[in-house]
Amino acid sequence: MKPFAGLPLTHSWPLFECEQQFELGATFDADVVTEWRDLAKIGRWECDLRDNRLTWSSAVYLLFGLPEDASLARSETLPLYAEQSRVMMERLRAYAIRHRRGFTLDAELRPADGGTRWMRLIAAPIVRDGRVISLHGIKRDITSRYL
Repeated sequence: MKPFAGLPLTHSWPLFECEQQFELGATFDADVVTEWRDLAKIGRWECDLRDNRLTWSSAVYLLFGLPEDASLARSETLPLYAEQSRVMMERLRAYAIRHRRGFTLDAELRPADGGTRWMRLIAAPIVRDGRVISLHGIKRDITSRYL
C-alpha cells in the first residue's frame, strides 16, 4: 500500500468548476451512463446539513460494506474512515461549507464488511439563498490504485 500523505487545502476548488470536477459533468444523470457508472463503481451521495441525513446510491453502500436498506446518519459512517482520511475529510468539508467550494480527496476506508478500501470523494456544496444547505457529489472505488 502506498503511504498516506494528507492532501492540502489546495484540493479545494471553486463551484464554477463543478462540471469539470465531476467526471461526467452535465451528463451524469443520463440513462446511457448508468451502466458505465455501475461498472466503474461510481456512486452518488448527498448530505443534508440540517440534520446530517445521508442519501446514497447503491454503489456507495457497496463501497462502505453496508446494506442498501440502512438508514444512516453521517455520525454513523465516520468511524468507517481511517483516522488520517477522516481528519482530512472533515477539514476539507468545513472549508467547503464555510467558503462555498468543492473538494476532492482520496480517502482510506475500513468498510463494515472488513478489509481496506480507497475511494475518491468529490464533493460540492449546494447553495440556496446564499447559504450552503447540503453537500453532494460522487464516491468512486479506487482501491486498485493503492494496492
